[in-house]
Amino acid sequence: MPHDLAIIGGGIVGLSAALEISGRYPGLSIVVVEKEPQVALHQTGRNSGVIHAGVYYQPGSLKARFCRDGVEATISFCREHGLPFEQCGKMLVATNTVELPRMAALHERCKQNGLPVEQLDAVELSRREPHIRGVGALFVPTTGIVDYGLIARTMATLLADRGVEVRTGAAVETIREEPAGVVIGVGDAVVRAKNVIACAGIMADRLAKLCGLNLDFQIVPFRGEYYRLAAAKNNIVNHLIYPIPDPALPFLGVHLTKMIGGYVTVGPNAVLAFAREGYRFFDVSVTDLAEMVRYQGFRRVIRSNLRSGLSEMWNSLNKRGYLALCQRYCPELRLSDLEPYRAGIRAQAVLADGTLAHDFLIRETNRTIHVCNAPSPAATSAIPIARDLASRAAARFGWQTSKAVQH
Repeated sequence: MPHDLAIIGGGIVGLSAALEISGRYPGLSIVVVEKEPQVALHQTGRNSGVIHAGVYYQPGSLKARFCRDGVEATISFCREHGLPFEQCGKMLVATNTVELPRMAALHERCKQNGLPVEQLDAVELSRREPHIRGVGALFVPTTGIVDYGLIARTMATLLADRGVEVRTGAAVETIREEPAGVVIGVGDAVVRAKNVIACAGIMADRLAKLCGLNLDFQIVPFRGEYYRLAAAKNNIVNHLIYPIPDPALPFLGVHLTKMIGGYVTVGPNAVLAFAREGYRFFDVSVTDLAEMVRYQGFRRVIRSNLRSGLSEMWNSLNKRGYLALCQRYCPELRLSDLEPYRAGIRAQAVLADGTLAHDFLIRETNRTIHVCNAPSPAATSAIPIARDLASRAAARFGWQTSKAVQH
């Protein structure tokens, strides 16, 4: 017998979707298919652990709405299941007067997105953060920290208790959509389901293409490299410390992040990866690299960001360059303070015109729904994304509302 629903991807978005749908429609037979031996080994388990408030996102966008709702949903989940979190807030620090107009624009964006925000002068910034230097800052109190890998593993346990199978070590190789259902090739085995929701992160575009979707984007991997500060610096900050981002650059910049484990990380940068799962600088996949080079959107984004891209690569190889980014707002840091830490990969959709897709992208066929672009703040937004997917699936797949559990 085929499952009613197969969810591809055992990251926090896929697991959240399984949890939401199994709770809303308890009669459905659901299987989660994950290629790795454990859940949450990629973007979910390798991010900064920040519960994002939603400062940067276009008002009314999916990111703005889902991120704002995700703060409360993530914290509620942690409280319900006894998981550690801290709502420590973050400082967006202007290090020179050139950045003050950008800070003012972010202040306005916070208000547009309905976020509490406080503007600080240099004296108040120094009082709250004695080790940080700047000419001013914004304080956003709702930002927090958490362990998303732990959240995902908790979700997997809850799913098992509900009778939902989480099948690990099952890499999807083929998908065939038929009139009566979807046939998923997993190695030598086959998974049959009436419908599919794909939350495949870095492989999202490839799975969407297998289902016949004509895409206007391609996933390009950017590696985010981190350092961990030496233990003597565990109390160097009281909040998360972010730079004021340069609007001419595609990513937010290197920041200081308190972690749930009691230590502090520095990062991430944004370095083009030469493999979709290239967590080290010299990891290269000829297949992945050739696919990127053939794509006109990739060539265009590289041309338009060549200078910043080369700078990111140089700082990746040159620890002193990376340190200099941190010293702009934390001048007391030294090379000896930067200790090794894991890297992550940002699965970023790039449009054919060479621009980055700034919002979450969701695409559909008759029997499949694909989360095609879900970089940060997808972890924060996972539960609201799941609610949206459940509603889309009910409409697309014709699930009867009479079978749903009302919330």
